[in-house]
Amino acid sequence: MYYIRNVSRNPEHNQEGDQGMGDLKNQNSHPVFGASRVPLYLQLADIFRHRIDRGQWKPGDMLPSIEMLMTEFGVARVTVRQAIRLLRDEGLVSPQRGRGTVVNEHARSHHQLRVHTTLSGLVDMYRGDKPVLTNLEESDASPQLNDNDGVAAPSYFHMRRVHARDDVKYCVISIYIEDGTFRKAKKAFRTEAVLPVLFSLPGLEIGRARQTMHISKADPEVAGLLGVAVGTPMAEVRRVLCAPDGTVLYVADVLYRGDYIHLDMDLQP
Repeated sequence: MYYIRNVSRNPEHNQEGDQGMGDLKNQNSHPVFGASRVPLYLQLADIFRHRIDRGQWKPGDMLPSIEMLMTEFGVARVTVRQAIRLLRDEGLVSPQRGRGTVVNEHARSHHQLRVHTTLSGLVDMYRGDKPVLTNLEESDASPQLNDNDGVAAPSYFHMRRVHARDDVKYCVISIYIEDGTFRKAKKAFRTEAVLPVLFSLPGLEIGRARQTMHISKADPEVAGLLGVAVGTPMAEVRRVLCAPDGTVLYVADVLYRGDYIHLDMDLQP
């Protein structure tokens, strides 16, 4: 199973100018940075978030001084300041004049939304989930199907939208619904989470359902839609539901922010 969870708010885009990009020249200064082309201040901010998330820096704790962080990671003062500024804007820390930067009390209070790996569990989860939906586009486009996805229907209704919760945009989703199925509940499909609507339709039969996930990075468009930096880790989830005759009734291509996904699986002995 994996989980969707609430974390940072309103992350700052990759718009720090030449200072942040200039750090690319020094990315071998600490082994943790490797050879990534992502600016150092974004990588450093990720390290700081993980320390908060794991409890290494607890609510109420003061962050190490800027000088200590400069020494630990071998980066410039401006890089540390930019990373801390991101965490401040996300509500994770609060700089205090004359004292330093403190971890906020709510920094680790993540609400987790469990996403099941069984079809019935997945549908039940969405029945209890009420994200804020922002429709980006609608069309009659058909999904790109792989050989093992199933047989394409003659036509589909396509929606692309952003889901948000507690003012945090957490995924971009492209949904394709077989046209005849869509026409049975047009308004509900457009305004609600799709899976519960789909499974409320009388006579619906699902012969096969598949879900896959892999890790990628946010491109400039997705980064802009979700308010994250270009290159932010993303979880790409694809769901395909077929009728008993193999006709593809539903396809969802979802891009989740990586920090919303927690994977937890039982391993068979």
